[in-house]
Amino acid sequence: MELRPPAVRSLLEQLEQLPGVGPRTATRLVQHMVRVPDLSRRLAGALAHVAEAVRHCSTCFLLTEDDPCPVCCDEGRDRAVICVVEDPLNAWAVEATGEFHGLYHVLGGPLDPLHGIGPEELTIAALLGRVRAGGVREVILATNPTVEGEATAHYLARALRPTGSGVSRIAFGLPAGGEISYADSVTLTRALAGRRGMD
Repeated sequence: MELRPPAVRSLLEQLEQLPGVGPRTATRLVQHMVRVPDLSRRLAGALAHVAEAVRHCSTCFLLTEDDPCPVCCDEGRDRAVICVVEDPLNAWAVEATGEFHGLYHVLGGPLDPLHGIGPEELTIAALLGRVRAGGVREVILATNPTVEGEATAHYLARALRPTGSGVSRIAFGLPAGGEISYADSVTLTRALAGRRGMD
């Protein structure tokens, strides 16, 4: 006999569609929501609002409620520098450093031919259009240090070369506070290759 009410079963099925949420996590979340019904109502409202209000900026593809987004509208940002990321979460991480003051471009993921994701499925054409329009001094490639991210960075570097804009890649290496003995060989190789002189 199925003891879970249909509404609970339905919610479990939906939660399990989320990345990183398996049956056990979904069950714990549902138990908490049933115990705190006011939280469930607020969560439902927030989910509905996100579905209605949030979209991609038509220029840079960041998530936004206004189009163009606040970053693209900010005249105080360095419009000659574009940081290219795979998804909005990566842009949020870069922005949180407080060190980058240029514009962003979200690709929508990395190139992944094995899963049918080529240049046409990403926002590469829009990026090239922005750069070809002029005024871009540097494009910073901040794709993830994965096989797909590296392939995407190399593809973009080749595609951007004829534009005359400078192209750079973010450095990868050891995390602050980490120990060398725990680093994998790929991280150590990149750390050595990206070494800088000391004054």
